[in-house]
Amino acid sequence: MTTTTEEARPYEPTKKLVHTKPGTKMTDEDFQLYLKQIKHLAENEFDYLQKEVEVTNRFPQEFFKLAIDNDLYRFALPLKYGGFGLTCSQIFQVQEMFSRGPGGMRMHLHYAADLNWRIMDEFGQPELKAEVMPKLQDKTIFTCFALTEETGGTGADLHTTAVRDGDDYILNGEKTLISHTDCSDAAYVIAVTDPDAEGDKRLSAFYVPVDTPGYEIVPMPHMMGCRGAGHAGLKFTNMRVNKKYLLGKEGDGLHVAIASLSISRAHIASSNLGMSQRMLEMSIARAKDRVTFGKPLAKRQAIQQEIADMGTEIFALRTMLHNLAEQYDRGEDIEEKAAMCKLFSINTVKLVSDYCLEIFGGIGYFEDNPYGPVERMYRDCRAMWLEEGPRSVQRLTAARKLIANDGIIE
Repeated sequence: MTTTTEEARPYEPTKKLVHTKPGTKMTDEDFQLYLKQIKHLAENEFDYLQKEVEVTNRFPQEFFKLAIDNDLYRFALPLKYGGFGLTCSQIFQVQEMFSRGPGGMRMHLHYAADLNWRIMDEFGQPELKAEVMPKLQDKTIFTCFALTEETGGTGADLHTTAVRDGDDYILNGEKTLISHTDCSDAAYVIAVTDPDAEGDKRLSAFYVPVDTPGYEIVPMPHMMGCRGAGHAGLKFTNMRVNKKYLLGKEGDGLHVAIASLSISRAHIASSNLGMSQRMLEMSIARAKDRVTFGKPLAKRQAIQQEIADMGTEIFALRTMLHNLAEQYDRGEDIEEKAAMCKLFSINTVKLVSDYCLEIFGGIGYFEDNPYGPVERMYRDCRAMWLEEGPRSVQRLTAARKLIANDGIIE
């Protein structure tokens, strides 16, 4: 960074408002303070750091300390691993707050709050879990999720192979569009262990340290938005992985992926909610200030109708997520509703971002907007069309459950 003194920083540094001891349940009062703290962090330090990231596409090292100091690697963890005992609804609210910031940082924290620890907690061998889980709360260990392939999609048609050889598996293949490759210590890899098996049993899942011989990161071009998210390809060449790194059992790979992605898709919907809420607030601020032909935009009926549509979509999405969170905390299946939430959230953030840019007019198309990062958020939110499955995939997931239940949504 080019700034060297605190006085030169163009914002008021975030104050830590909550000092809950790790592994202790956070009170409701402290939780509200924590939300305020994370909102300020996202819109100040994170936004400031992103100015350089937009040019370099490199994730800033300063971010990691800020995230650790503000408990963003531990807030979603279970109490036994140093978390704060938050409900699913509370975790979504925290995600909504940090999603008001830059897209690449949002992707990093979304992953930290879910897939990073959940896969190991649910599927790791006891010895491996005991080694890894305590190191996730402060980014001593951080992972990436290596599922997608350029030639084989993300399902049962994957081509990366894992061939058993004594106590090891030999992995060969390539992955693409993998996030956080630049800051990961290990990867969760889905590979074919039995090409002749029927249905879901072809695939298995592995925890692979990045220093394993044969593990290679393949650079990719800059993205439209969400800059700095560490997107790259991975190439595995005769990579020898011990059987202790197998997640679950052989043949559980697709189950690991689907089970992990269900709740993660709801996290993405929470991110869309956070972005949409901030864009609505910026739109209203601009509409109050901008005067045309003697009248503020906010007093024009056409603009009021757009603002009403934006608010209605946001309210509906927030209500859907609250319903899903309650169901998740009761231990019920949420695959159908998670797909619905992500599907609806894409439509929400699309409508809101389009109206936001329309209300701002030409000034919204430029960087360094005095109202906030309208141009950057417009680009960042487009990643949500694709992240963890496009709308067509969410529709298929929801339709499968709806048909099986004769249209009943519980």
